[in-house]
Amino acid sequence: MAKSFAPRDIGVVLFPGFQILDLAGLAAFEVANAHLGVTHYRMRMLAETPGPVPSSSGATVAAQGFGSLRYDTLLITGGLTPPSATPALARFLRGSLKSARRVASICTGAFLLAQAGLLDGRRATTHWLVAGQLQREHPRARVEPDRIYLKDGKVWTSAGMTSCIDLVLALIEEDLGAEVSRLVAQRLVVYHRRAGGQSQFSALLELEPKSDRMQATLTYARAHLRHPLSVEELAEVAHLSPRQFSRAFKAETGQSPARAIESLRVEAARAMIDDGEHALATVARETGFGDQERMRRAFLRSVGQTPLALKQRARLHAAP
Repeated sequence: MAKSFAPRDIGVVLFPGFQILDLAGLAAFEVANAHLGVTHYRMRMLAETPGPVPSSSGATVAAQGFGSLRYDTLLITGGLTPPSATPALARFLRGSLKSARRVASICTGAFLLAQAGLLDGRRATTHWLVAGQLQREHPRARVEPDRIYLKDGKVWTSAGMTSCIDLVLALIEEDLGAEVSRLVAQRLVVYHRRAGGQSQFSALLELEPKSDRMQATLTYARAHLRHPLSVEELAEVAHLSPRQFSRAFKAETGQSPARAIESLRVEAARAMIDDGEHALATVARETGFGDQERMRRAFLRSVGQTPLALKQRARLHAAP
């Protein structure tokens, strides 16, 4: 590409017992470099003690010491259980917050940020399984357990496991724009990054259809939320009669087709609202609710809040 890109140094903090899946997001930086045709992102593995660092799976990764190099972005990995920061690591993290453009944690790496005092007074998230523990141990943090990732000033935090990919795609979008981030996601063969405010829980995962037939029907429904998605339409996709489909769907998911479709619509609408770029009337139309009142009632049933309240909260959080 003709455009020039100044290199950005990415420091990745490892510790004995880190979760190796947290390194998966680095592939997005690598793909971004390939797309740009230059080494825009230069990644360095860091550890308090230089040398091979064992992950929780037993695989090791070579790392260099913290040193004095200034990083554009510092990424802190997590572990299967919340890790503890040594005094040296805590000092390094506090110094990095001053020198780096941004500091980000993956999964339980948020505990290391909190132990260094970097989450005091900030909104943060982590893996839903330990979010309550993070809030109890660090009451000055404002933990939001049902988020894919959060940005509060220079500090980013993300949920667990594969959300590291969503986090890195969001960092790339901040640096290079939405189009580059989208192209990187396509090359990674993942959905374009989930919105930060999107729930850690997927409606499809919660339904847990047992057969490929019902899985395919729900995938079709999520891709066609603007359609009426009547039982007749869904039954045709499943190659069943409407009566057979309704009975089989309830047996496999524990929900009626109408309730399941409402969950998919609420999930999609909530992601659009959290993006902050759409009027509520547009959200209602694009997600198949048709009108705002119908969407409002569905949100009260599923979320306990109105779409307007969520939109106002998203606007407030985006204001800084």
